[in-house]
Amino acid sequence: MTKITTSNSKEVREEDTSFGTPSGVESELASDDVSDLRIAEPFDPDDIEVATRSMTIDLLLSRIRDNAIDLSPDFQRRGGIWNEKRQSRLIESLLLRIPLPTLYAAEGQDENWAIVDGIQRLTTITRFIEPSLIGQPPLRLTGLEYLGRSFDDCVFDELPQRLKRRLRETELVVHLIRHGTPPEVKFNIFARINTGGMPLSAQELRHALIPGRARTYLAELAASPAFKAATAFSIKDERMADREMVLRFLAFYLTRPEDFRAYDFDRFLGDAMRQIEFLSERELSEIEIAFVKAMNSARVIFGDDAFRKRYRASDSRLPINKALFETISVSLARLTDAEHEVCKTNGAFLKVRLMEQMGDREFEAAISQGTGDVRKVRKRFEDVSRIVRETANV
Repeated sequence: MTKITTSNSKEVREEDTSFGTPSGVESELASDDVSDLRIAEPFDPDDIEVATRSMTIDLLLSRIRDNAIDLSPDFQRRGGIWNEKRQSRLIESLLLRIPLPTLYAAEGQDENWAIVDGIQRLTTITRFIEPSLIGQPPLRLTGLEYLGRSFDDCVFDELPQRLKRRLRETELVVHLIRHGTPPEVKFNIFARINTGGMPLSAQELRHALIPGRARTYLAELAASPAFKAATAFSIKDERMADREMVLRFLAFYLTRPEDFRAYDFDRFLGDAMRQIEFLSERELSEIEIAFVKAMNSARVIFGDDAFRKRYRASDSRLPINKALFETISVSLARLTDAEHEVCKTNGAFLKVRLMEQMGDREFEAAISQGTGDVRKVRKRFEDVSRIVRETANV
């Protein structure tokens, strides 16, 4: 995690990408580990239903072929973590009969599975044996440690029949969180066991566990020119940080901050994703229009400093702050067209007022850590909304 110290000695932490580089988004956790997340309300252990399955690779491929396993292909943007050498070493382990770590999956209402821990492993196996299932070129083995002389540069079809059969008949252990387990419990379970080479971020977990229209809708808004320009093209999207920010906007646009209740914040975001599924096309279009207007106004008012902490005019530019993003964007989205124009005209006033607000300890705390606390949510929305309204009425 990257640390940045401002001119007034305040320390800001920046989330890392899968490659250890800055993501462009300020971290709200003490570390990048999603297991730092905590569920707000205790749950009944009897609600947890986990089934353990031992399945051959052939059976798993059959489920993939029938679209009964969701490998969440959006995650494959992170495929560079598993280069061809690493993928080849995994196939070599299977050929040497070395057991692989357990896979974890979530069962949907239709009994389909979403792989949450083990995506790269299962994707690698699929790419080697039946690459057409995931639309990737065949994996050609390279850099093998023990079998290099015999099988370097081989594809699956070039292996001896006995080794093809060995791969297909290899059994993998799958821990399946059954459909009846409450969604917030599933999320917490996967946060705890999320142990892969590069654990999934909170938004990647939500993406895996919540199928449907929300996935594509968040992706569309995050890819919009207005969002990218407002965030100065600075957010690395490979761990879905951009989609989480859009989701936070949607969550507080759909549920007014004054109606927000003190319960698990990640559950709140997950509920918002599920709510998207039940919105009409007209409602989705209206939200998109409000979002784009907010992004355009933020860009005009703040320039490259939009959604970033700034304590003094001399401060260097900091990463984008998620709490500021949701608060400023929702406050702007609720303006009329005429009020947008007034705010853009009086942008300098708004910037100065917001910078002054950073000096308020309670407000600064409300946008830094524990931002899902109900008091902090209401504090930052009350303050920012008031400043935006003052600007609109200057």
